[in-house]
Amino acid sequence: MAQKAKKDRAKANISTLNTLHITALSLNAAFILFSLLIRRRSFLTYAVLSLPSLIAEFILETTGRPKYDATTKALKSAGEDLAAEGLTEYMFDVIWVTWASLVAVVVCGNWGWLVW
Repeated sequence: MAQKAKKDRAKANISTLNTLHITALSLNAAFILFSLLIRRRSFLTYAVLSLPSLIAEFILETTGRPKYDATTKALKSAGEDLAAEGLTEYMFDVIWVTWASLVAVVVCGNWGWLVW
């Protein structure tokens, strides 16, 4: 029974991390393209205020990604529960606020960084 719970958590973590990475890549690429092609935005501010989000995403990746045995492909660790409360929840909040700031900057200009 415990192995089923580990497999379920591993599957949920993989889904959450894949969604997180695809959304982050899409929003950051769209912001950079918009900034380069349509209207200039502050890249220094972008780099400084996106850094906490990138660090949080890296920490979630390293702690939440399931680990498998290289030879047998058996699940060694399901990773930390990414639906847990506390610090994990706070890291997701940092990422979402950064994404909201990116959208606000595209819509409102550099004043959108005040959302952060």
